[in-house]
Amino acid sequence: MMKKPKWVVEKEQSRKASAAETVWLFGLHAVRDALMNPKREKLRLVVTLNAQNKLEDAISFAGIEAEINDPRRFSAPLDPQSVHQGAALEVKALNWGRLEDVALGDGTRPPRILLLDRVTDPHNVGAILRSAEVFGACAVIGTLHHSAPETGALAKTASGALERQPYLRERNLAETMERLKAMGYFVVGLDGEADQTIEAALEGRRDRAVALVLGAEGPGLRQKTKETCDALVRIDFAGDFGSLNVSNAAAVSLYAARG
Repeated sequence: MMKKPKWVVEKEQSRKASAAETVWLFGLHAVRDALMNPKREKLRLVVTLNAQNKLEDAISFAGIEAEINDPRRFSAPLDPQSVHQGAALEVKALNWGRLEDVALGDGTRPPRILLLDRVTDPHNVGAILRSAEVFGACAVIGTLHHSAPETGALAKTASGALERQPYLRERNLAETMERLKAMGYFVVGLDGEADQTIEAALEGRRDRAVALVLGAEGPGLRQKTKETCDALVRIDFAGDFGSLNVSNAAAVSLYAARG
């Protein structure tokens, strides 16, 4: 029998590991939104009596039995620093499906997508998901490695957006950018040293699908990422007073790129 190539074995192992993984969401807002999301697979709910009262309608909607805990003996396996507000929910990660399907948008306006190049801070990604939802982006895309996975901290910062805003993690960012370009996307990378502004680059192109690529704070976009972009752009500032963090840059660039 022919031996499977190493990359096939690794892909199968990664898929099995991903299927077995669970995530603990915490905080009243994040838990409520997950309970109300019919697409979310819910496994275990741990709440204090006070939190159960506040989440009563959502618990009833989800049809899940809550484990009532004393606030001083909260049994969910969370980081001691987590501000859980007496509510924690064990879930499976959401599956948003294929990039090519999500990237089509809703057909009412030109689609916008955010791509994240090694943005690993879950608080930044959570904030980016909130902005993506507010400005109508059809997806936020990170990489399978070197990007923030679905975690309780990410979900809490996203303030419910994680349940509604597609968040995909693809194996290779440059290949993902090429796939979007093949679909007709104009791919622009945010770079503080770029010669043109985002508005100038999108002049006459606002009716097209646009993907905005943002890098981690400090290192910014990797060289391969820059080379794969159709254009590099900067956000115009009013003066020389530093730079935006990546989550703020995402919000400003989405606003600047609106169709």
